[in-house]
Amino acid sequence: MELTTARLRLRDFRDDDLDGLHALVSDDRLTRSLSFDSRDRDQATGMLRGFVTQAGEQPRVEYYLAVTLREDDDGLIGFFRLGLAGVRAGKLGYLIAAEHQGQGYATEAAAAVLDLAFGPLGLHRVTAAIGPDNAASIAVVERLGLVLEGRLRENVFTNGAWRDSLLYSVLAAEWPPPHAASAKTTTLSR
Repeated sequence: MELTTARLRLRDFRDDDLDGLHALVSDDRLTRSLSFDSRDRDQATGMLRGFVTQAGEQPRVEYYLAVTLREDDDGLIGFFRLGLAGVRAGKLGYLIAAEHQGQGYATEAAAAVLDLAFGPLGLHRVTAAIGPDNAASIAVVERLGLVLEGRLRENVFTNGAWRDSLLYSVLAAEWPPPHAASAKTTTLSR
């Protein structure tokens, strides 16, 4: 699986992505807003094995996609997850490296993943659960037209404490919103 946008490539993880994945999931600045604590190298190895295995499963119920700049397919700048969460529904999650934040990469990649969800995968609904303090991620999903549904109270235990999440969603009929950076520039290859 590979999605390409104007500036990015989202592709299935490969065995040689361990260093890049470990750099992302061991960075406390990034993981403090995720649903898991920072991971050591052994834990990152286990994650990578799972991502590679899941990419080959049929039917596929998890899409973990490595995010790279188009001109540097080996340098991970983040990853996206689209978990198929039931009947034509999905859950969106993502992580962009600190040094690549604020450049629109999360918005561009999320638009491509939503195009995948509502196009080839035929989903009806996609949700994203975001920590209330994660203003950058809230801005990304709102920019893409996801609607705040409510607050999930203490639904995530991470970094030694329970944390709330804000639940956002978008329906197929709402995608793409007129103002969204749609992935009309996105190409899909398998």
